[in-house]
Amino acid sequence: MSIVRQCDLLGLSRSSFYYRAKGESQLNLDLMRMMDEQFLETPWYGLRQMARWLRRQGHGICRKRVARLMGKMSLVAVYQKPNTSKPHPEHRVYPYLLRNLEITQPGHVWCADITYIPMRRGFLYLVAVQTGPAARS
Repeated sequence: MSIVRQCDLLGLSRSSFYYRAKGESQLNLDLMRMMDEQFLETPWYGLRQMARWLRRQGHGICRKRVARLMGKMSLVAVYQKPNTSKPHPEHRVYPYLLRNLEITQPGHVWCADITYIPMRRGFLYLVAVQTGPAARS
């Protein structure tokens, strides 16, 4: 059976059949080894801190390259993430009172939202309040 027919049956293009991966360069392999050793010492280092550390070691490397290499090695920084989505079991769940309400005038309905913004040392909470017909979303 010809290569064209085999690729057609598998749903592959012929160019992907002939493709050979190049692999990583020796420099990238050396960087990955250094990153792995550093990650064992400081597992809380994310890609920005790891890129900064590599630059201090004398390697001119950008954050995007570090992100790609860390993703290839499946390295994820270990740190306390915000736990804002789990409701407390004793908190009351209120019914949605606007389900069938027709909004006819400004100030009839208020809408509020809260979110957190990660900062260098902790989180900043942002609250937005909106009134009037635009608050229907």
